[in-house]
Amino acid sequence: MPFALLLLGVAVFAQGTSEFMLSGLVPDIARDLGVSVPSAGALTSAFAVGMVAGAPLMAGLARRWSRRGALLGFLGVFLAVHVVGAVTDSFGVLVATRVVGALANAGFLAVALVTAAQMVAPQAKGRATSVLLGGVTLACVAGVPAGALLGQLWGWRAAFWAVALISLPAVVAVAWSVPGGRADSERPALRSELRSLRSPRLRVTLLLGALVNGATFCSFTYLAPLVTRVTGLESGWVPVVLALFGAGSFVGVTVGGRLADRRAGAVPVWGGGVLCLGWCALALGAGSAPVTLGLVLVQGALSFGIGSTLISRALYAAPSAPTLAGAFATAAFNVGAALGPWLGGTAIGAGGGYRSPLWVSAVLVALALTAAGTARALATRRRGRTAGRSLRASRARS
Repeated sequence: MPFALLLLGVAVFAQGTSEFMLSGLVPDIARDLGVSVPSAGALTSAFAVGMVAGAPLMAGLARRWSRRGALLGFLGVFLAVHVVGAVTDSFGVLVATRVVGALANAGFLAVALVTAAQMVAPQAKGRATSVLLGGVTLACVAGVPAGALLGQLWGWRAAFWAVALISLPAVVAVAWSVPGGRADSERPALRSELRSLRSPRLRVTLLLGALVNGATFCSFTYLAPLVTRVTGLESGWVPVVLALFGAGSFVGVTVGGRLADRRAGAVPVWGGGVLCLGWCALALGAGSAPVTLGLVLVQGALSFGIGSTLISRALYAAPSAPTLAGAFATAAFNVGAALGPWLGGTAIGAGGGYRSPLWVSAVLVALALTAAGTARALATRRRGRTAGRSLRASRARS
């Protein structure tokens, strides 16, 4: 893998820390700004909404810029809004900074996915994606637990300052590692890229990504209150639990990236079945500390392993849309990231308790499996009809 690709992962690490760190800060933010826990949890949804809207929009705008210029611009905005978020006393302003930060993050990730895919051979897109998304999983392993620890020691604002500081070396890394120059004049026309996104295979992949990622964020957002109020562990265990989830996700992305280039179809199906059962098991066994700690690790691996595989499948499914394929994959996954916390918060607010997001996650994965099975059956039927028509036409000619 090119060294420049590893440096892109540094920037993704900073942004992944920001996206995920609220799972360990939600109770403190709610208490400090005088809002409910579900309302504070909606900050994750606000970030995801910005990612959904920003991915195709920012990727479209970035077509006019050089890769390096686009990446540096998005990263600079991302850094600035975290400074604002760290000093504000208004929940509304904090929500706004999350949306703007998400727009910048979406643009960066969409351009970075395409840049990463172009750095490697055509048959190695899965591994390139996994290296880039390794920055996200390392954020779960180190950045998010560190953010939770900072929140416990010096308040949630310290975590926002830390993200801003991490972003500074990321700016240097991108400026040094990504070639400059003018925008690529050989990119397909925007209208041509949009036409290629009509592929049924791509649409199904995006749907599966939204559902699986929705399940991931539905439970991940509320891990802190689950651990302290259901499992009965002290608040000091929250960073440990988040680190376990992150360690699992790193393993999942690493393994999933290798499988995505060879057995991309089998990973979501078989892994999805185990993932669904895992959310059910965690919901039933969350009162036990060993069960919770073990399954958090497993669910992190499965969630991110399947997710990274689906992203690489989206890139493979739209080879003639080099700019927008990554953008729409980012948008689809963040539809799930927006929907998941909202569904989890709704279940909690309805009196379902802090186990309820786990059950919602299981339902979302089950829906993904159902959608995948239905799409495969329809595709098989279409192929059968096409083969039948070809056979009849051949007989008629003879």
